[in-house]
Amino acid sequence: MKRTALEKVEAMKTVGAMKREPTSGRYGADAGAPAGKREQRDKDKAAGLVPFAVKLPQELVASLQALAQQKSATLGDLVAELLHKAMKAKK
Repeated sequence: MKRTALEKVEAMKTVGAMKREPTSGRYGADAGAPAGKREQRDKDKAAGLVPFAVKLPQELVASLQALAQQKSATLGDLVAELLHKAMKAKK
């Protein structure tokens, strides 16, 4: 076997070993954040959360983001809180 072919085979072995190597515990994989979108969707579903997309004016979104940052809350939590208050006030 030629030296270049031998080097290529060795490189392929290394790449294959890297693909098989478990990544748990490496590079912050166990930092508590979901590994992917599917896992995040499953967690949201278990918590009873439903995705709800709306289109709002940019000025309103900017003020909501500023208020959320001021309250140290997520945008979703802030919007849910404001909607709950509005619904209670309407009753």
